[in-house]
Amino acid sequence: MKIEIFSTAGSPLYSGEHDSMSDAVSAAAYAGAVLTEANLSGADLRWADLTGADLTGANMDGATLVGADLRGANLDGAALVGADLREAILKGAILKGANLIGANLIGANLDGANLRGANLIGAKLYGANLTGAKLSGANLRWADLTRADLTRAYLRWADLTRADLTGANLTGANLRGAAITRADLTGADLRGANLIGANLDGANLEGATGL
Repeated sequence: MKIEIFSTAGSPLYSGEHDSMSDAVSAAAYAGAVLTEANLSGADLRWADLTGADLTGANMDGATLVGADLRGANLDGAALVGADLREAILKGAILKGANLIGANLIGANLDGANLRGANLIGAKLYGANLTGAKLSGANLRWADLTRADLTRAYLRWADLTRADLTGANLTGANLRGAAITRADLTGADLRGANLIGANLDGANLEGATGL
């Protein structure tokens, strides 16, 4: 079938015959593409340039996005269950309400990303850059945030139950009202963090600084 992909400005980016949208995207030059509610499940998009792309509500479950450039992309409400986003660049990306259950974000750059209300249960965020990221109301239960940089991150009302925050940098982070029950904060840096109303019941704070 013929598939056409347009930019957010309405100009054509790609046109061709493909069996599926994921095949077309894999073949196209798609920075700034409009891919709202596209079915990209299982697509191989490693190292792809998706800067500024509109992926609102897209299905990217199980997609491979290793090293992909998604700076400023809109992934509002997108499905990324089990997606491989290792070393992906998501600086300033919008991921509000996105489903990232079990996603692999090891080493990803989420500097300033908007993840309000996102579902990150069991996500792998080892060494990820979440500086200034907006994570209010996000579900991070069982997430691996070992050595993640959460400097000045906004985590108000976030659920970090049983999350692994070993060695994480939480300096200046806003954790007001967050659920941090039974989380592992061994060696974490909490200097200047706002913990007003946070629930730290059963949390491991061995070696943590700033308390």
